[in-house]
Amino acid sequence: MRKIIRQLACFVAVGCAAAATHWLVAVLTVSALGYAPLVANLVGWLVAFCVSFAGHFQFTFKHQHAPMAKAAGRFFLVSALGFSVNELAYAWLLRVTTVRYDILLALILIAIAVMTFVLGRFWAFRHKS
Repeated sequence: MRKIIRQLACFVAVGCAAAATHWLVAVLTVSALGYAPLVANLVGWLVAFCVSFAGHFQFTFKHQHAPMAKAAGRFFLVSALGFSVNELAYAWLLRVTTVRYDILLALILIAIAVMTFVLGRFWAFRHKS
């Protein structure tokens, strides 16, 4: 039980760092560079992927001893799936609501976290094939 609690704590810490990176890069890309929110979201995700993988590989899922290259490829697929759901939901919600783009993005990033943990723990960082 302690192992899973520690793992969840690491996941939350790394996830918060990655989500903050994603959100900050996306918001700055819109406000400073004038990009559309959906394009800025892609830029934010690409930067945040590096933060997320490094943190999860070194801390959250380190005890699973997955080979780095295999874990990176799998986690990229997990992250890309999460980003795809994120981008589709974001595009739809930007169209059908009047909620600010930055608030919508924050809400979506929180929602994607659960899927990322489950797929990361049971597939992306699993050592055995």
